[in-house]
Amino acid sequence: MASARLASPTSLIPLLLLLCLCAAPPPPSRAADDGEVRALLALRAALDPTGRLLPSWAPGRDPCGFEGVACDARGAVANVSLQGKGLAGTLPPAVAGLRSLTGLYLHYNALRGPVPRELAALAALTDLYLDVNNFSGPIPPEIGAMPSLQVVQLCYNQLTGSIPTQLGNLTRLTVLALQSNRLTGAIPASLGDLPLLARLDLSFNALFGSIPVRLARLPRLAALDVRNNSLTGSVPAELAARLQAGFQYGNNSDLCGAGLPALRPCTPADLIDPDRPQPFSAGIAPQVTPPGGGGSGGRAPSTKALAAVVVVAVVLLVATAAGLFALSWRRWRAQSAAAGGSPSTTSGGRCSTDAAKAAAAGAASARKGASSALASLEYSNAWDPLADALSQSMWISTEEVESATRYFSELNLLGKRGRKKVAAAATYRGTLRDDTPVAVRRLGKTCCRQEEAEFVGGLKLLAELRHDNVVALRGFCCSRARGECFLVYDFVPNGSLSQFLDVDGTGDTAGGGGGRVLGWSTRISIIKGIAKGIEYLHSTRPSKPGLVHQNISADKVLLDYTYRPLISGCGLHKLLVDDLVFSTLKASAAMGYLAPEYTTVGRFSEKSDVYAFGVIVLQVLTGKRKVTPTTQLHGDGGGVDELVDGNLQGSYTAAEAAVLVKIASACTSENPDQRPTMEELLRELSTI
Repeated sequence: MASARLASPTSLIPLLLLLCLCAAPPPPSRAADDGEVRALLALRAALDPTGRLLPSWAPGRDPCGFEGVACDARGAVANVSLQGKGLAGTLPPAVAGLRSLTGLYLHYNALRGPVPRELAALAALTDLYLDVNNFSGPIPPEIGAMPSLQVVQLCYNQLTGSIPTQLGNLTRLTVLALQSNRLTGAIPASLGDLPLLARLDLSFNALFGSIPVRLARLPRLAALDVRNNSLTGSVPAELAARLQAGFQYGNNSDLCGAGLPALRPCTPADLIDPDRPQPFSAGIAPQVTPPGGGGSGGRAPSTKALAAVVVVAVVLLVATAAGLFALSWRRWRAQSAAAGGSPSTTSGGRCSTDAAKAAAAGAASARKGASSALASLEYSNAWDPLADALSQSMWISTEEVESATRYFSELNLLGKRGRKKVAAAATYRGTLRDDTPVAVRRLGKTCCRQEEAEFVGGLKLLAELRHDNVVALRGFCCSRARGECFLVYDFVPNGSLSQFLDVDGTGDTAGGGGGRVLGWSTRISIIKGIAKGIEYLHSTRPSKPGLVHQNISADKVLLDYTYRPLISGCGLHKLLVDDLVFSTLKASAAMGYLAPEYTTVGRFSEKSDVYAFGVIVLQVLTGKRKVTPTTQLHGDGGGVDELVDGNLQGSYTAAEAAVLVKIASACTSENPDQRPTMEELLRELSTI
């Protein structure tokens, strides 16, 4: 039949061509790729004029392998993260060539020059971080045309001019931080049109005029900081009532308002609608009745009369403007002097540290509030469940963590021993803006338990641990955009107990830790403190359930200035994935802290913590890191005198040493049922 005949080869050619076109992958967009490479190389030349800081940014290399550059699934440049690199150049217009860029992180450098208006070409940009630099000139109004912007950080620079009203077009904006610049003019009422704005910081500038009422009607606004400006008029009652501690307004002597203890009561002259432009003060001339318009009986005013009105209006306008300028200047100078200098005063090419401390002091006074400056989540797409599940008093901003650690400088890395720590789970020393020393534990998202409810439960437990011999969690911060979580602890200055083991006669440790020989009474005090801390963890109280540490060691015992021991790492197994927990146990097993029954039952208990405590008692007694309880205590280990650290040169009490040997022996028994509880051990220790 005709319908069953095969088609001729000629008739199949169009079909084959169509199939080939559909199956073949689209040709690579080399022009776009080359354009991004050119943009990155131009960016490098401008940001790093010395050519020393970005060596990987070289022609011929894959741009996705450049330091600080991340690409999306299509291979386009999505993020440039060069914060804290010491860059001292400029931000060039060529950055506009990175059309797929969503995040630009250049904060905490020494970049100078203007903020390029060409940034407006980056339609996909969500995060713009240019803070803590030396940028100068006005804020480009073109930024207001960037539809995707969620976070704008331009604080701690030397920007001048007024705040562009066009910023009111950024309908996705959640954070606008412009503090510590040289901005003047009024707060644009258009900022009250930002439906998602959660944090607005305009402090430490020279802004004048009133606070727009429309700001009080923003549905998401949680923090507004206008301190250290020259603002006047009444504070919208809705604003103060809704934000409470989230509203900071100090050092604006001409502000007034009800219900705010630091403000004077308002007078009728203060009650002007700040959203409606006022004649003279707003730079608007009074209306003149046009010819044929109203007036007396509809008569047009004479030319002389009209001229007189115009002259009077101009004179009054000039006089008012001059008065406002002089008043604003005087207030700005007075506030700057009170704050220790102008917020944008430079010293050595960087922002004045005095001004930063003044700003920090103000922030520190508000940290006890529920919506303090530390409670802001600086990055967009923050780890939202934490906001509802945990106390805001524990929140610390990502910006604060980065600034405290100098952007995780290698110089601040703690616990480094001959090899680099894994960056995803490293600990850094830092200093908060109120000069509080802290230790920051940096956890990559892949290191954390993937069930968010489980992770939050573990974080709650850590936040509730409070004891004189347990390192306290001071705060935390999580960012989905960075894919990281940070735990901020009180810093313990004397390092770990392990630094005071294996000390030779000169006071140096064999490992170069720089410890010294601990006296006998100090050793007794350390052992008692460790026991109290472990007993607290094991106990069940109304504020906390019983907790097994699982990884107690000399490295986990930190000593403060008075050599008071504090146990660190408590509850971390509730946050971290099992693989990471198990990897840390290998080191514990190698040092002899792992209870023998773990190899058979695969579980931890209070008795496994007791075993590790017994090993530490033996370490403190002998002054050695590497100890073998089965030989030294349960085998033919010799007498007490042979166990005690020879560095003590006989300066110890034999009876007390005998008690410690007895305790260490009982704790490290092979049979966990024969080991005492921590409560029983505390009673035994109370006898020495």
